[in-house]
Amino acid sequence: MVDKKYNMKNPAVKRILQELKEMQNNPSDEYMSLPLEDNIFEWQFAIRGPSDTEFESGIYHGRIQLPPEYPFKPPAFMLLTPNGRFETQTKICLSISQHHPEHWQPSWSVRTALVALIAFMPTKPDGALGSLDYTKEERRILAIKSRNVAPKFGTAERQTLIDEIHEHLMKKLPPVPELPATNGVAEASDEAKEEERIEQTEESPIEDEPQRNSVVLNGHELHVDANAGPIAVSFSAGFQMTTQALPAVAAAPAGQQQPQLVQQVAGPGVVAPGRFTIYQTSSEFGLTFLAIGLTVAILALFIKKLMNLSGVMPGFTQ
Repeated sequence: MVDKKYNMKNPAVKRILQELKEMQNNPSDEYMSLPLEDNIFEWQFAIRGPSDTEFESGIYHGRIQLPPEYPFKPPAFMLLTPNGRFETQTKICLSISQHHPEHWQPSWSVRTALVALIAFMPTKPDGALGSLDYTKEERRILAIKSRNVAPKFGTAERQTLIDEIHEHLMKKLPPVPELPATNGVAEASDEAKEEERIEQTEESPIEDEPQRNSVVLNGHELHVDANAGPIAVSFSAGFQMTTQALPAVAAAPAGQQQPQLVQQVAGPGVVAPGRFTIYQTSSEFGLTFLAIGLTVAILALFIKKLMNLSGVMPGFTQ
């Protein structure tokens, strides 16, 4: 019937009928396109959204208008299904469309154009004519909705063709895949794990560490044998004391001089600024004086013993 209606010697008609036959003999699960029965220069098509994108499992219907000079001039494309990438019922601007005839090649076909359109879906619009820049979440919602029902467009003949194409592709589509967890969910999970780790660290007991900045002065106990002879008599005197360095001094109020911690390093009056000195408590001072007093008393006994041995006593003559 088509052969009788159109001039088969027309290059455009011959090419269109040739492409129609080729697509019917080699159908694809990714797209489907058929011309109107009364106008083979107008095709209805539908493509599946590309895998691993927000358009996956969506069905996007559209219209192709072939020029009388086809295939020497490019076709015009229009999408009918809301998708978030291209405006609907508006001729879109692609390198394979009529907006860029300088890029079109006569060897390209309707099949080539549909494959290219699928590839263009996840690309950035960059302000091209008829382009949209919806978020991935919005496009995902539209992709799921596109499966429910075919869009309404044009005459009854057009609508019948659209419904036929939609039903055919729906049979080829798998179930709607679940979206992977977003980065925000993953980050929230990581934060929860980190908080749990910190709580466990705070609850675990901390072993007592040895006191730092402490100073230990080692000595020997005093040993005196008062009954020994002058040659055998020997002693060593000293004491053991542990003191703790004072903590860092807080900043002095305005107008007052900052106290400076020092440490005696070379005798009385010789200090090294920037370090700390040794402070003793009152109880430690008492122990020090007690040790000194015992040392003096023992020395007095020792001197008295020596004087008795030599026979000289203060206030007496021999």
